[in-house]
Amino acid sequence: QMWLPVQRAWQLNERHYGALQGLNKAETVERHGEAQVKSWRRGFEIRPPALSDDDSMHPKFDRRYSGIDASQLPATESLADCIARAWPFYQKNVEPLLKAGRNVLVAAHGNSLRGLVKQLDGMSDDAIIELNIPTGIPLAYQFDDQMNVVSRGYLGDPEAAKAAAEAVARQTQC
Repeated sequence: QMWLPVQRAWQLNERHYGALQGLNKAETVERHGEAQVKSWRRGFEIRPPALSDDDSMHPKFDRRYSGIDASQLPATESLADCIARAWPFYQKNVEPLLKAGRNVLVAAHGNSLRGLVKQLDGMSDDAIIELNIPTGIPLAYQFDDQMNVVSRGYLGDPEAAKAAAEAVARQTQC
């Protein structure tokens, strides 16, 4: 549906895993241990080891970010850091459309979505650690006039969504 507006935003990109960026999850678990990798992947304020400023994998060297102030681009991120860039984007760009009665589809990566879900659902820092969002299964929200969540749920087969969320949880298990 070519007539639907699409807005791309780097603020909804996946969390930046710093020096772990691009590494295979299983190999990372073998090298650092399942508990450490879970802490890095799921912890709220724990950042993986950062990239150095001169590392060629630093986002400031990626031409997709050439128009963005390099000081805004992370060398590593915690989930809290990811929320700090995704939530303001949501509030500025998505909420006004929802308040105007529009339907909005937010397509993003797992941790960006986990961060948005944490904020929308008022989840604690501890609860977010165990939240697994299934890949490719839409999570639909309905809001009242004050933007309070009225209902939420995965679209489609609930058992398929549960199985897909469990598959996400198993990604770092040995």
